[in-house]
Amino acid sequence: MTVQIASPTPAAAVGAPSGIDRHRTAVWRYLRMLGASGGEADDLCQEAMLVGCARTFADDTEARAFLRGVAKNQWLRSRRWWHRRREREVATAVDELWSATAEHDDGAELIERLRDCLSSLQARTRRALDLHYRDGLDWRAVAAQLGMKANGMKTLVQRARQALRTCIERRNG
Repeated sequence: MTVQIASPTPAAAVGAPSGIDRHRTAVWRYLRMLGASGGEADDLCQEAMLVGCARTFADDTEARAFLRGVAKNQWLRSRRWWHRRREREVATAVDELWSATAEHDDGAELIERLRDCLSSLQARTRRALDLHYRDGLDWRAVAAQLGMKANGMKTLVQRARQALRTCIERRNG
Protein backbone atom coordinates (compact mmCIF):
# COMPACT_ATOMS: atom_id res chain seq x y z
CA MET A 1 0.00 0.00 0.00
CA THR A 2 1.36 3.41 -0.96
CA VAL A 3 0.64 6.37 1.26
CA GLN A 4 -0.09 9.57 -0.60
CA ILE A 5 0.90 12.84 1.00
CA ALA A 6 1.03 15.16 -1.97
CA SER A 7 -2.10 14.96 -4.13
CA PRO A 8 -5.62 13.60 -4.22
CA THR A 9 -6.76 10.95 -6.62
CA PRO A 10 -7.26 12.80 -9.92
CA ALA A 11 -10.93 13.49 -10.44
CA ALA A 12 -12.45 16.42 -12.26
CA ALA A 13 -15.47 17.95 -10.60
CA VAL A 14 -18.13 17.47 -13.24
CA GLY A 15 -20.27 20.54 -13.47
CA ALA A 16 -18.27 22.40 -10.84
CA PRO A 17 -18.53 26.18 -11.07
CA SER A 18 -15.47 27.90 -12.39
CA GLY A 19 -12.82 28.06 -9.70
CA ILE A 20 -14.21 25.80 -6.97
CA ASP A 21 -12.31 22.72 -8.16
CA ARG A 22 -8.94 24.47 -7.89
CA HIS A 23 -9.26 24.13 -4.10
CA ARG A 24 -9.54 20.31 -4.26
CA THR A 25 -5.83 19.65 -3.60
CA ALA A 26 -5.73 22.00 -0.60
CA VAL A 27 -8.86 20.46 0.93
CA TRP A 28 -7.55 16.93 0.31
CA ARG A 29 -4.19 17.73 1.92
CA TYR A 30 -5.96 19.37 4.85
CA LEU A 31 -8.02 16.20 5.40
CA ARG A 32 -4.85 14.09 5.30
CA MET A 33 -3.33 16.38 7.96
CA LEU A 34 -6.40 15.75 10.09
CA GLY A 35 -5.70 12.02 9.85
CA ALA A 36 -8.01 10.85 7.07
CA SER A 37 -6.77 7.95 4.95
CA GLY A 38 -6.23 8.61 1.25
CA GLY A 39 -9.55 7.05 0.26
CA GLU A 40 -11.41 8.74 3.08
CA ALA A 41 -9.88 12.09 2.09
CA ASP A 42 -11.01 11.48 -1.52
CA ASP A 43 -14.60 10.88 -0.39
CA LEU A 44 -14.75 13.74 2.09
CA CYS A 45 -13.11 16.12 -0.37
CA GLN A 46 -15.68 15.23 -3.01
CA GLU A 47 -18.49 15.87 -0.52
CA ALA A 48 -16.99 19.25 0.41
CA MET A 49 -16.71 20.17 -3.27
CA LEU A 50 -20.39 19.29 -3.81
CA VAL A 51 -21.43 21.51 -0.90
CA GLY A 52 -19.18 24.28 -2.23
CA CYS A 53 -20.77 24.06 -5.69
CA ALA A 54 -24.06 25.23 -4.22
CA ARG A 55 -22.53 28.46 -2.91
CA THR A 56 -21.02 31.59 -4.31
CA PHE A 57 -17.99 33.18 -2.71
CA ALA A 58 -16.66 36.71 -2.65
CA ASP A 59 -13.08 35.55 -3.16
CA ASP A 60 -10.70 32.57 -2.96
CA THR A 61 -9.95 33.14 0.72
CA GLU A 62 -13.62 32.80 1.61
CA ALA A 63 -13.97 29.69 -0.60
CA ARG A 64 -10.91 27.98 0.92
CA ALA A 65 -12.04 28.67 4.48
CA PHE A 66 -15.58 27.47 3.77
CA LEU A 67 -14.43 24.25 2.06
CA ARG A 68 -11.97 23.46 4.88
CA GLY A 69 -14.75 24.01 7.43
CA VAL A 70 -17.11 21.70 5.55
CA ALA A 71 -14.39 19.06 5.19
CA LYS A 72 -13.45 19.30 8.89
CA ASN A 73 -17.07 18.93 9.99
CA GLN A 74 -17.59 15.93 7.72
CA TRP A 75 -14.40 14.35 9.06
CA LEU A 76 -15.48 14.95 12.66
CA ARG A 77 -18.90 13.41 11.94
CA SER A 78 -17.17 10.33 10.55
CA ARG A 79 -15.39 9.68 13.88
CA ARG A 80 -16.95 7.60 16.64
CA TRP A 81 -18.56 9.64 19.39
CA TRP A 82 -15.95 8.76 22.06
CA HIS A 83 -13.13 10.04 19.87
CA ARG A 84 -14.76 13.34 18.99
CA ARG A 85 -13.31 15.42 21.82
CA ARG A 86 -9.75 14.35 21.02
CA GLU A 87 -10.41 14.74 17.29
CA ARG A 88 -11.70 18.29 17.84
CA GLU A 89 -8.46 19.12 19.65
CA VAL A 90 -6.47 17.62 16.75
CA ALA A 91 -8.59 19.57 14.26
CA THR A 92 -7.95 22.82 16.13
CA ALA A 93 -4.20 22.18 16.13
CA VAL A 94 -4.26 21.32 12.42
CA ASP A 95 -6.25 24.48 11.67
CA GLU A 96 -3.61 26.58 13.41
CA LEU A 97 -0.76 24.79 11.64
CA TRP A 98 -2.51 25.02 8.25
CA SER A 99 -3.20 28.73 8.63
CA ALA A 100 0.37 29.43 9.69
CA THR A 101 2.19 27.27 7.15
CA ALA A 102 0.07 25.96 4.31
CA GLU A 103 -2.69 28.42 3.45
CA HIS A 104 -0.71 30.25 0.76
CA ASP A 105 0.38 27.22 -1.32
CA ASP A 106 -2.12 24.42 -0.59
CA GLY A 107 0.42 22.67 1.66
CA ALA A 108 3.16 22.13 -0.93
CA GLU A 109 5.86 23.86 1.14
CA LEU A 110 4.85 21.95 4.28
CA ILE A 111 5.14 18.64 2.39
CA GLU A 112 8.58 19.65 1.14
CA ARG A 113 9.65 20.51 4.70
CA LEU A 114 8.35 17.15 5.91
CA ARG A 115 10.32 15.33 3.21
CA ASP A 116 13.48 17.25 4.13
CA CYS A 117 12.96 16.51 7.82
CA LEU A 118 12.29 12.81 7.13
CA SER A 119 15.64 12.58 5.36
CA SER A 120 17.36 13.88 8.50
CA LEU A 121 16.09 10.99 10.64
CA GLN A 122 18.23 7.92 11.33
CA ALA A 123 17.82 5.09 8.82
CA ARG A 124 16.12 2.75 11.31
CA THR A 125 13.57 5.41 12.26
CA ARG A 126 12.84 6.23 8.60
CA ARG A 127 12.44 2.50 7.90
CA ALA A 128 9.94 2.16 10.76
CA LEU A 129 7.90 5.12 9.49
CA ASP A 130 8.00 3.79 5.91
CA LEU A 131 6.83 0.35 7.00
CA HIS A 132 3.91 1.82 8.91
CA TYR A 133 2.80 4.80 6.81
CA ARG A 134 3.86 3.71 3.31
CA ASP A 135 3.47 -0.06 3.53
CA GLY A 136 0.52 -0.08 5.93
CA LEU A 137 1.95 -2.40 8.59
CA ASP A 138 0.70 -1.98 12.14
CA TRP A 139 3.24 -0.96 14.77
CA ARG A 140 3.57 -4.49 16.19
CA ALA A 141 4.49 -5.87 12.77
CA VAL A 142 6.99 -3.06 12.28
CA ALA A 143 8.54 -3.80 15.67
CA ALA A 144 8.82 -7.49 14.77
CA GLN A 145 10.47 -6.69 11.43
CA LEU A 146 12.98 -4.40 13.08
CA GLY A 147 13.66 -6.81 15.95
CA MET A 148 12.22 -4.47 18.57
CA LYS A 149 9.78 -4.83 21.45
CA ALA A 150 6.46 -2.98 21.39
CA ASN A 151 7.59 -0.48 24.06
CA GLY A 152 10.78 0.22 22.13
CA MET A 153 8.74 0.90 19.00
CA LYS A 154 6.43 3.24 20.93
CA THR A 155 9.45 5.20 22.20
CA LEU A 156 11.04 5.30 18.73
CA VAL A 157 7.83 6.66 17.17
CA GLN A 158 7.32 9.26 19.91
CA ARG A 159 10.88 10.51 19.45
CA ALA A 160 10.50 10.52 15.65
CA ARG A 161 7.30 12.56 15.82
CA GLN A 162 8.89 15.04 18.21
CA ALA A 163 12.00 15.31 16.01
CA LEU A 164 9.85 15.90 12.92
CA ARG A 165 7.72 18.49 14.73
CA THR A 166 10.83 20.33 15.94
CA CYS A 167 12.47 20.16 12.51
CA ILE A 168 9.37 21.49 10.71
CA GLU A 169 8.92 24.30 13.25
CA ARG A 170 12.62 25.23 12.93
CA ARG A 171 12.33 25.39 9.14
CA ASN A 172 9.17 27.45 9.48
CA GLY A 173 11.04 30.26 11.24
